[in-house]
Amino acid sequence: MLGLVGRRLAMSVALVFVASALTFVLVSVTPGDPVTTLLGGDQQARAEDVERLREDLGLNESVVDRYTDWLGNALNGDLGESVITGQSVTEALNSRLSVTLNLIVVSLTLSAIVGVSLGVVSAIRRGALGKFTDVLSLGGLAIPSFWLGLVLVSIFAVKLGWFPANGFSPFSEGPLDWLKSITLPVMALFVGGIATISKQTRNAMSEVLDSEFIRNLHANGLPRRSIIFRHALRNAAIPVVTVLGLSFIGLLGGTVFIEQLFVLPGLGNLAVNAVQSHDLPIVQGVVVYFVVIVAIVNLVIDLLYGWLNPKARLR
Repeated sequence: MLGLVGRRLAMSVALVFVASALTFVLVSVTPGDPVTTLLGGDQQARAEDVERLREDLGLNESVVDRYTDWLGNALNGDLGESVITGQSVTEALNSRLSVTLNLIVVSLTLSAIVGVSLGVVSAIRRGALGKFTDVLSLGGLAIPSFWLGLVLVSIFAVKLGWFPANGFSPFSEGPLDWLKSITLPVMALFVGGIATISKQTRNAMSEVLDSEFIRNLHANGLPRRSIIFRHALRNAAIPVVTVLGLSFIGLLGGTVFIEQLFVLPGLGNLAVNAVQSHDLPIVQGVVVYFVVIVAIVNLVIDLLYGWLNPKARLR
């Protein structure tokens, strides 16, 4: 198990390095200049002011030199400062991280509870419920989260007035206000997760329930509840854990659109604004945070594999 963790950590470090390098290069070559943004736009910025500010910000150096400087500082825990606001990148990201994690954790928890429950029940009863799961999967995967979010805002925020159309209220300021502020964004995010998880759970459970060892357990007189939850569900859990991990990563990308739609102060919203203003340090910081989160999720999945299947510990 320690070897598995070590290999995963080494891969994670390499992934952070590659992702940060690619992001640095891609953002550097995209059209736009933070200097002209700071000086009020192309029409108002004078050439001598632009050149002086670029020199002060170190933007006249080559991409390789700038990335090398950034990487050296990042290894010491310094992700730099925003070109536009001058705020520390770490402070800017940490102040918004909780919003994004709130959306992802709540959405994934609800998706897992509803999806696994529906998948298990449809695998046991089959028939019409199994077909309903298939239809739900197709519908959930076909509906874009941002389109669903627009529909939810139109109905529940504009027409009915039950929930706010935008903004975020921290849990510390009141659980009820927090719940209202995340209800519509979470609903827009978790429908696709329910569809994927329920479909994968039903398929895995159906395969296990049809296996020979389950028939032997029935023949030996074990209670049906024990067979389903102690034996069948555990053997079907590995593909379900995989899809849960993928759903988490998918939600991480989905929050970028949802945070823009609901004007939520999360990492996704920050990343979009930073790209528009060509604020490279902020973009770099968001990418590093996202990659680290993905690496942690992958490590947790590997550990769950080892717990569910001892053979995985030896790989």
